[in-house]
Amino acid sequence: MQAVILAAGEGTRMRPLTYTRPKVMLPVANKPIIEHLIVELKKAGIQDVILVVGYRSETIRDYFGKGENWGVRIRYVEQRRQLGTADALKSASHLLDSDFLMLNGDNIVGAEDIARIASRDRALGIYRVSRPQDFGVVIVEDGKVKRIIEKPSQPPANTINAGVYKLDATILDCLEKTEISERGEYEVTDTIQLAIGNGLEFEAVELNRWIDVGYPWDLLRANEVLLDEIRPEIRGEVEDGAVIKGRVFVDEGSLVMSGSYIIGPAIIGKNCRIGPYCYIRPHTSIGDNCHIGAFVEVKNSIIMSNTNLPHLNYAGDSVVGEGCNFGAGTKVANLRLDEKEVRVAVKGRVVSTGRKKFGAVVGDNVKTGINVSINVGAMVGNDVLVGPGKVVSGTVDPGSFLR
Repeated sequence: MQAVILAAGEGTRMRPLTYTRPKVMLPVANKPIIEHLIVELKKAGIQDVILVVGYRSETIRDYFGKGENWGVRIRYVEQRRQLGTADALKSASHLLDSDFLMLNGDNIVGAEDIARIASRDRALGIYRVSRPQDFGVVIVEDGKVKRIIEKPSQPPANTINAGVYKLDATILDCLEKTEISERGEYEVTDTIQLAIGNGLEFEAVELNRWIDVGYPWDLLRANEVLLDEIRPEIRGEVEDGAVIKGRVFVDEGSLVMSGSYIIGPAIIGKNCRIGPYCYIRPHTSIGDNCHIGAFVEVKNSIIMSNTNLPHLNYAGDSVVGEGCNFGAGTKVANLRLDEKEVRVAVKGRVVSTGRKKFGAVVGDNVKTGINVSINVGAMVGNDVLVGPGKVVSGTVDPGSFLR
């Protein structure tokens, strides 16, 4: 069976991280979101994958190639303008067999759930959430999908569309008749609603595990879940005097120096220098070629590849992009003084992260001088320079120089 993965969008709510990569290539537990999905598809026995790409598509193509390293065949379809999920599926229609799966590339779904949906004639994966108004709400009767309502202000149910579909060739006729939505897109949920109106039935299959990554802080939640499942292994070198506790993975070429203290679950990528005398706390992912140096503490964070926190730094509950360098004494705050939920500006509106502890989102190639303080909820664009002793708050535009 084939699987079509929708991976064409930028993910504007994930800025500044998506200024330099598509959303599906953001790392969680040191692998891109979409890689986790491809691995689960392979476990479910699906080896024919079609990726619908668009925004910065070369990033995806260069990483996955033809899929040999993952034991699957990958083919690509370009969605030149991101006009919605129905348009994305339509762009891949010439490659489709009679039965196929369609999945959103920014969700992580387990192999068992994928296999259950694949075994149905037509199906839609559903999941129960506490804030259904943020999603497409699915009305289910007698195990069948009756209606899908996109982001209703007063949801009639807490079951939402999880973005995993089992479809067949009959859906392609409905694609041609799908009209543009009030959000200005051609949406596959409207296509399915048309099909239901024409008498086709779709089973509602409730998923056991589903991780949605819609905002930057969702990366931390996904990272927590996936790190809890890692198998501990030391492929690099750990010097005498270093302490490693719990489920910790240290990849090839990495050196953990004396005095370092690492508590899992945590993952260290390839060719990293860790320590001496640093403290890495649970649910931390360190990418490849990173330096976490002397008297540095990192907690519950994602530090992407080629980034240095070399001395006297603190980063908690944060996402730090690639190629960054923190000057000595640069620290990220992660707790408001009143201990209320951290709120962040996203696309011109203030959004609650739902987290009492949340630090900052730092884009690629950010350099800070000594003794810089980065406040809770700061969103720092890529290629930003921050002068010594500055306090960084709110949203910082890409390419800025804070003197």
